[in-house]
Amino acid sequence: MKIIIIGAGEVGYHIAKALSPKNDVIIIEKAEEALKRADELDVLAIEGNGANAELLSKFLQDSDLLVAVTGLDEVNIVACMTAKLVIRSKPGWKDIKTIARVSNPDYIDSPVTSRAQVGVDIMICPELALASEVAEVLSSPSAIDAQVFAEGKVQMMEFAIHPDNRLVGQQIKDLKLDDCCIVSAIFRKNEVVIPHGDDAINANDRMVVVGKPRALEELGRIFGNGEPHRNRILLIGCGIVGFYLAKLIDKDENADLKIIEYRKSRCIEVAEMLENALILNGDGTDVNLLREENIEDMDVVLAVTNSDEKNLLCSLLAKQLGAKKVIARADRPDYVPLFEMIGIDMAVSPRQATVNEVLKLTMGRGIEKLATLEGEKAEIIEYTASRSSKIVGKSLDKVKFPKGALVTMVVHNDDTIIPRGDTVIREGDRVIIFALSSAVPAVEKFFK
Repeated sequence: MKIIIIGAGEVGYHIAKALSPKNDVIIIEKAEEALKRADELDVLAIEGNGANAELLSKFLQDSDLLVAVTGLDEVNIVACMTAKLVIRSKPGWKDIKTIARVSNPDYIDSPVTSRAQVGVDIMICPELALASEVAEVLSSPSAIDAQVFAEGKVQMMEFAIHPDNRLVGQQIKDLKLDDCCIVSAIFRKNEVVIPHGDDAINANDRMVVVGKPRALEELGRIFGNGEPHRNRILLIGCGIVGFYLAKLIDKDENADLKIIEYRKSRCIEVAEMLENALILNGDGTDVNLLREENIEDMDVVLAVTNSDEKNLLCSLLAKQLGAKKVIARADRPDYVPLFEMIGIDMAVSPRQATVNEVLKLTMGRGIEKLATLEGEKAEIIEYTASRSSKIVGKSLDKVKFPKGALVTMVVHNDDTIIPRGDTVIREGDRVIIFALSSAVPAVEKFFK
């Protein structure tokens, strides 16, 4: 594919890095420093304004995708509109798919939407996507990651196995999950293990389980510790990400939310828009303030300021002072594994949502959703099986599926099915697959 990326910041750079090995990638960027970094990749790096029609027209012919991911919403939207207008003015030029990253709630009210009427095929709000992902995790106190698939019919949760968990030493088959869900993977130190029934559960394992949402809700009580109670949440930082997240939590009748925000004017602004949250004007790195607010009693601490360094410090303080679960925002995706390596329960990057959406469009037909796990070592992919898919019409025991990949769930009409060897995939089925990143290209061939 021929792909144009407008903006070579963290998002644009990581998209280019992921796509350049298999695609013809062009990056347009104004800032010299960012352009120099992008030029290290196998891409064509062009200095200029990506919303400029004259510049764009030089590269749009035969292009398949334009991704506008600068730090300015308006530039991204205008770049997409301009690309569509240029294409329409050129007889014989094929249409182009456009993606714009936006943050302003005036433009978007869901993580991913379409604004085709103004020339944006896909509009992504990374901050809202991150907030939605974290809100899913908060719905299960024992989970450290969560994703939904097949329009809510299937859910993935990742659970941390603490040393005092009663499951330590038991085998996977002892969990008796056959009728509700399946353990897709175990993250153990630096390994990704696709488990079998005889594999034992070790302390500090992180287990990925895929199944029906109601079943996973019950399973959360098995993996977790303690009695059910109101979820006590401390949110540090109420910028765009923090406010999106606060609004989602504020609607939860089972949550008590406190917010620490250092800008007094922002505290007043947020207090007028949230009904149930307690807003505190202060610094999330102030140990005395954290102690005064009984941080040791918190079920979850969320550090989502605009600074990775501050989020790291807040998270480490929260852990040291006794918070049960700590989730930190890391704008740089390569920081995510580092945050988790030093004991933070979950690190999330708003940029990853944009990267995943672009990858979904470039990986071929039939992909409905893509979620990356464990620093992009593994992926969970939702496919819709088409008539031409090689997997259709065969029982799974007759399909030579690649090593490192596993069909975890199948949704046929409204039925959610735990697959067995005799399960037959039909046209139109939603197929949820866990795969090591190395196995993804082989998996794609079954759905072309």
